[in-house]
Amino acid sequence: MIWRIIICLLAGYGFGCISTGYIVGKRQHVDIRKYGSGNVGTTNALRTLGKKAALITLLGDVIKCVIPVLLIKYVVFPGLLFTELLGLYTALGVVLGHNFPFYLRFKGGKGIAVLVGTILTFDWRIFVICVLTFVVIVLITRYVSLGSLLMEVEFVLFVAVTRQGDWHMLCLSAVFALLAFYTHRENIKRLFAGTENKIGKKAPIPVQETGKEEK
Repeated sequence: MIWRIIICLLAGYGFGCISTGYIVGKRQHVDIRKYGSGNVGTTNALRTLGKKAALITLLGDVIKCVIPVLLIKYVVFPGLLFTELLGLYTALGVVLGHNFPFYLRFKGGKGIAVLVGTILTFDWRIFVICVLTFVVIVLITRYVSLGSLLMEVEFVLFVAVTRQGDWHMLCLSAVFALLAFYTHRENIKRLFAGTENKIGKKAPIPVQETGKEEK
């Protein structure tokens, strides 16, 4: 079991290190880590590079989680009783790679788009619930961070309710939430202070860096 978990974590980490936002930014000759919130996630891509870049970043970060989880569950370790657990470990590896990519000096994103991919491969019911919750919260408050953290909490609660008695899986799902709250620690402070950035706020990039005006 231990060696399988290690394989899953390493495979997930490798996929997670594919930093979509960073790649999209570099294709436009911009290092988005230097602007906005400084991370390479979807929200910062939206603020610095626009809607198209944000959509590509979101899809890329979701897919880079879905692919390794499906490979682990249906190709590498198919038919095992604990395949679902191994898929979750793989997703955790993706989150770690996304949040702490070694080649970017361990400065990546915050793992929320990866969480979407995690939930999508885990259970479609919680995927629908979490996405709807996120959309409603963001529409009402305009705070992406709040919607993201509530998704994390819902995921843990869903595991607790639907996988009763499986303490291993519950603890593992809690690790996802702890990582999210850690990477959002500054956002949480701003939420309590009422100074959190709302979705739609731009982070202008100098024309000389992009070679064109930001749209």
